[in-house]
Amino acid sequence: MSFEPAWLDLRAPADAAARNNDLLLKAASFVARTSSPRIVDLGAGTGATVRAMEAHLPEDARWRLVDGDAGLLDVAVARHGDRIEPWLSDLGNLDAGYLDGADLVTASALFDLMPERWVDALVARLARSGAALYAALSYDGFLHWEPADPRDEAVRTAFNAHQRSDKGLGPALGPDAARHLAGALELRGYTVSVAASPWRLGAGMEELQAELVSGIEAA
Repeated sequence: MSFEPAWLDLRAPADAAARNNDLLLKAASFVARTSSPRIVDLGAGTGATVRAMEAHLPEDARWRLVDGDAGLLDVAVARHGDRIEPWLSDLGNLDAGYLDGADLVTASALFDLMPERWVDALVARLARSGAALYAALSYDGFLHWEPADPRDEAVRTAFNAHQRSDKGLGPALGPDAARHLAGALELRGYTVSVAASPWRLGAGMEELQAELVSGIEAA
């Protein structure tokens, strides 16, 4: 499971606009109360979460970026230098050591691609260590197109079924990810905040619209 840097860069403006600012600031506030905080970003890609949060974090915050794609981590290092520690690892192996010492674990556009057992195992590890979690941009199954087409609902249903298919670690949670993650955290005693973060692809985003439609068609 990997993505091309060009796709990640293309979607970056839409991701940035969609991020819920209240949730981001809550995560940043938690980090600010911790001395020399360690932040571990899962499925980090080229470092989008770093770029979203860095302006709100103390200077002594340290990042560990975890991804299974060495090429993406190389791009992240080129963009962020010694501010980050790249960690090449299969995310499926939660015992690989990349979570060690984490005060905050982050992930963007990841949990909808992961299976239920992995999410539950991650939450159990976070609870044992006392680490917090900031998760953003999970697909929730909602698609709305303008102008509408009679086939929209059939396409949405088919796409959501594909989102629940195996992405390499088992059947993915897909549109159920945010709800399941929140429930798993609450069961472990976490206080959970959830907010909407919709993509709104209007004028000026025609290239991203075209790529999205092509991706849905292929799925």
